[in-house]
Amino acid sequence: MESLSRAGQEMSLAALKQHDPYITSIADLTGQVALYTFCPKANQWEKTDIEGTLFVYRRSASPHHGFTIVNRLNMHNLVEPVNKDLEFQLHEPFLLYRNASCEYVCIRLILVSEHL
Repeated sequence: MESLSRAGQEMSLAALKQHDPYITSIADLTGQVALYTFCPKANQWEKTDIEGTLFVYRRSASPHHGFTIVNRLNMHNLVEPVNKDLEFQLHEPFLLYRNASCEYVCIRLILVSEHL
């Protein structure tokens, strides 16, 4: 995961708090990820229109942790509370999980060389 300067972290935290005032701190982040969902009919992963910076954060209210992808493609961010209903599997560069809605989701780290 990446790190931000103190000023960058404060700006990012302020931006996240506009969407969720209970966020107290950023636990970790990575600069560029893309979100995929599993389509059972096609039996394959499909890229969504969510791509951007992934923030893992702490909250002062329940649930006490969550993560979000601040979307660079449009105004729709992914916001996911971390609770007992989430199931994770790490297969680098993919983070697979099943959320509370029983949807299968994949977060894929995008390497800088893929944008060149």
